[in-house]
Amino acid sequence: MKYTHNFNPTISDEAVFEAIVEEQSDIGYYKLPFADTSLYKEYAKGVKQKNIVVIGIGGSTLGTYAIYKFLKHSRELEKRLIFLETTDPIDIKSKVQSIDLEDTLFIIISKSGTTVETIAIFKYINSLVVCDKNNTIVVTESDSKLKSFADKNEMKSFEIPKDVGGRFSVFSAVGLLPLAIVGIDIDELLKGTQKSYRGFFEKGELYERLLKKARFLVEYKNSFNINVVFSYSSRLEGFNKWYIQLWGESLGKVDINSTRQGLTPVGIIGPIDQHSFLQLIIEGRRDKTVTVIKVENFDNDLKIPAITLDGLEELDYLNNLEFSSLIKSQADATIEAIQNLNDIPCDVITIDGVCESAIASLMFEYELLTSLCAKFMYINAYDQPGVESGKIILKKRLK
Repeated sequence: MKYTHNFNPTISDEAVFEAIVEEQSDIGYYKLPFADTSLYKEYAKGVKQKNIVVIGIGGSTLGTYAIYKFLKHSRELEKRLIFLETTDPIDIKSKVQSIDLEDTLFIIISKSGTTVETIAIFKYINSLVVCDKNNTIVVTESDSKLKSFADKNEMKSFEIPKDVGGRFSVFSAVGLLPLAIVGIDIDELLKGTQKSYRGFFEKGELYERLLKKARFLVEYKNSFNINVVFSYSSRLEGFNKWYIQLWGESLGKVDINSTRQGLTPVGIIGPIDQHSFLQLIIEGRRDKTVTVIKVENFDNDLKIPAITLDGLEELDYLNNLEFSSLIKSQADATIEAIQNLNDIPCDVITIDGVCESAIASLMFEYELLTSLCAKFMYINAYDQPGVESGKIILKKRLK
């Protein structure tokens, strides 16, 4: 008897890796770690305004906000970065009222150039102040209508490559330009992305870790469909929001067999959410994986003072303890509590400190992880037909 078969329940690690290597010719975010930053730095030198307002939404703002939020309290930045990204009138008005519009540079970011929310806010700003080549620049695709508008009005423009999707665009002009203007070291950012790039494509430790994690998440997606990122620093609140868009918009798709796929992202902050979501993790349904993100060095020596409070003497063990040590202990206690149960998939990422390379390395790692999960799921990580359908309906209603 002769026997042959084509049983192959899962794609091999090597096949997935080769697919990622191959798609680098079509998917532009892989090239961004090695981009030339000179144009952004040169332009940043000439900006005199103190307020830098980014007008955009989704991928045009979330990555930039994640990096700015993580770093701004550890840097002596002379300029403020403000984000106008929602059509909520209360939010728009309150932010605009806090800004000296005569001392503001407006950065209009839209890959398509026709994003409804972005243009609506830009129209409002135009009613308050003259937007011209002296106070407004544009970041968009080379042939968009927004680019044509900028050219007609002699406004400086920077290009978003066509092969770079919005949610993968933070290390393009979308993020590097505004961050350079406010004083973030964008070369250090790219060094962080290069570290993750080489760690994966040169088959280092990151290669093994990401493939193992992606395979587990996909093969056990029917059991553990919710992926919780538990970040132990309020500075990572922006990262959590960026991760939710990256994960949800990339992985919520219909696969090649017309089967609906998806992994549900949740981003929470420690220790705040120890008092809410941790209860659900510990005693709730076993449908969640947990990734705890710790910061090794907060670059801050703030201490709990050595004072005794009447009636609370039993808590004097907190005296002289640095808050950074306290939050790291809280993270470790959460990790131990989860791991002791032995039935909740959990991993821990410890980033070196509060610096450009650390946050950039983490973000590029998550971009790679997203691409890997998509390959295992046989879906396209880079389109968003579900979002586009909503945009079409919105424009029809408004017209």
